[in-house]
Amino acid sequence: MYGLGILGDKIEAFTKRIVKATKFIKDKKEYSLADQFFRSGTSIGANCSEAVSAVSKADFANKLSIALKEANETCHWIEVAHAAELFDESTYNSMKEDAVEICKLLTSIIKNVRANIDNARKN
Repeated sequence: MYGLGILGDKIEAFTKRIVKATKFIKDKKEYSLADQFFRSGTSIGANCSEAVSAVSKADFANKLSIALKEANETCHWIEVAHAAELFDESTYNSMKEDAVEICKLLTSIIKNVRANIDNARKN
């Protein structure tokens, strides 16, 4: 999905987990947390979708940078949900691991794209 290969597949699976976890958080009557969690978690994929349609490499890197910021915010909300005892240890560890992996993949792609842009400018 998203035209981003493995990263897109991971984001698609993570988004599904975000939606399910949001329902669980709402069942616990934590509506504000659920809304923040849902917005940041689903925004990762939305920004990656926009990146695929970018008009330039710089635009592509920028859209992925926004996705990275949303992924980092989602890590924060995962921490908050865990601290509030809404996630058990297993769910917390699994979701955190997925979010961190997405952050690492996005960071790597962004660095590579920006390096390619810099190299093209030098030549």
